[in-house]
Amino acid sequence: MTYDRSILVSLNAMERYDLVVIGGGPAGHAAAMRAIDLGMRVMLVERDRIGGTGIYNGALASKTLWEVAQRVSSTNELMRTRGREPFRLNWDEVTRTLNEAIFERKYLYACHMQLLASREDTRGRKLFTYERGDATFLDANTITIRQATGILEVVADRVIVATGSRPRNAPDIVADGTYILNSDSIFDLDHLPSSIVIIGAGVIGCEFATIFSNLGQTKVHIIDRAERILPFEDSDVSELIAREMERRGVVIHRSSKLERISVVDGDQGKREVEYELSYPDGRTERVRVERALLSIGRIPNTDRMGLDVTGLELDPRTGSPLLNGTASSKAHIHFVGDATGSNMLVNLGELEGRHAVEHLAGLRDDLPNYANVSTIMFLDPEVAGVGMNEQECRKLAIPYRCARIDYSCLARAIAMRRTRGFFKVLVSDDEHMRILGMRAVGEHASSAIQAVALMMRLGTPIRELADLVHPHPSITEGVQECARMLLGTSIFKPEVLGDKLLCHRWAPGVTSEAAA
Repeated sequence: MTYDRSILVSLNAMERYDLVVIGGGPAGHAAAMRAIDLGMRVMLVERDRIGGTGIYNGALASKTLWEVAQRVSSTNELMRTRGREPFRLNWDEVTRTLNEAIFERKYLYACHMQLLASREDTRGRKLFTYERGDATFLDANTITIRQATGILEVVADRVIVATGSRPRNAPDIVADGTYILNSDSIFDLDHLPSSIVIIGAGVIGCEFATIFSNLGQTKVHIIDRAERILPFEDSDVSELIAREMERRGVVIHRSSKLERISVVDGDQGKREVEYELSYPDGRTERVRVERALLSIGRIPNTDRMGLDVTGLELDPRTGSPLLNGTASSKAHIHFVGDATGSNMLVNLGELEGRHAVEHLAGLRDDLPNYANVSTIMFLDPEVAGVGMNEQECRKLAIPYRCARIDYSCLARAIAMRRTRGFFKVLVSDDEHMRILGMRAVGEHASSAIQAVALMMRLGTPIRELADLVHPHPSITEGVQECARMLLGTSIFKPEVLGDKLLCHRWAPGVTSEAAA
C-alpha cells in the first residue's frame, strides 16, 4: 500500500501514543476510558460516528424501537378489552422518538470526550485525543489515518482494534437497502411496510419480528431452517416466544429452505419482494411481501485495515487475526468487541476492551472470563439468562436439578396483568446445590436475574436465596419460590400444581420429576 508522502506528517514529527484505539464503539470507547484511568496517553480513532453500532444501528436503536412497540402493544391490549379501536403510530412518530434517543446518547459521548480532550499532563500534552478518520496499519506500530483534510500518521506503543462489524451477506441475495434490507439499513425505512419477511430466526431476526408485529401494522413472516426459532435456547423458551408471535399474526416458516428471493413488479406498478420456500416433505410455497430483512449475523470489519503489513498471524482461510482471548500474535496488538468475530454483545465488548488495556498494562495475564455473563433478548415477553440452560447441561453430561414457576403464580405479575412467562433455575445435583444457570421469560426478566448472577459469581448455594426476605409483591419472589421448590419447602407444591410448577432432576440416563 503506497501513499503520497507529501501530504503525510513528517516521520520525525509523528506523535507517539501509549495506546491507539481504532474504533469508537462500545468496546473501543471502554478501552480508551480504562487506559485513561491507568495514566496512558491515548488516541481514539473512529471512521464514522462515535458510539458505533451500539448507538446508531444496534443496541440503543433497536431497543428504542422495541420500547415504543411494547407501549403500543400494551395500549392495544387494553383497548381490545374495552372494545375500542386500536392505537396506531405512524413511522414518522416512531423515528422521531428513535432520533431523540440517539441524539441524547451521542451528545453524552461528545460532551464527555470534548471535556477529556481539554485535559493536559504536567508537560502540557493532551492525555486524550480523538481523531475522526479511516485508520489502517502502515506497519505493526504505525497507524495511518485518512481524514478529509489529508493523512495523519501516528506511532503507537500499543494498539487495540475495535472496528466493529457489518451485516453478513448471503449468496444469491442482494441487500439493496430499499426492498431487501439488512440489520443496518432497516433503520432507513421511510414508512412502516404492510408486510415483511425476515430471513433468519436468531436473536436479531426475532427482535425485529417482535417490533414490527407489536406496532400492529405489518404482517410479519420469518424463514427458519430449524424446527424451532432460537434453537440455542431450551424448547420451553423458544416455544413460548413462538406462540406469542403467532398470537400476534406472525407467520413462522419452520424447517424451510429459501430457494429464491427477488424484487418483482407488483400491483399498481409497485415493486414487491417475492420469495419461494421448500420443505422436507416436498411442499413448496411462494409468497409476496413489501419488504425483506436479511438477518443472518454479522462479520468483523478487520479485513479493511491492512493487517497483512503488521506481521500478525492470520487465518489463511478468512484473513482474520488468530487470537488468544483478545491478544494477537503481536503482544502489543489486541482485538476487542465485534472485531474478534465472536461474542458480539455490547457488555462483552466493553469487558474485552477493559480487559485488553489491563493486559497491555501488565496488570493481568489471564483470558477474559465469559462465564455467567447475563444476556437479554428483547422479545415479547423479554428473555433474560445467565449461565447454562438445560440443553447445554445435557450436552456436557452435567447432572442438575431444575425448578420452574409460571408467572401466573406470582402476585406482581397478576397485578400487572402480565402473566405470560416463567422462571427456571438450574442447580448442581449434589448437597451444595450451587446455581448452574437461570432463564427468565417475562416482565422484569433482566432485573430478576441479577441476584442469581451475583450468587453464581460468588458460588453461593441456593439455600441463601430461599432464606432472603423479598419485597412483596415483586417478580423476584418467583426466583425465591424456585429455590424453595428445589429444597422441598415451596409455598405452592409442584405435585399439586403440575401445570404451573415444574421440579425435576436429570443425570445421564436418569430423569426424575422429584427434585427434593
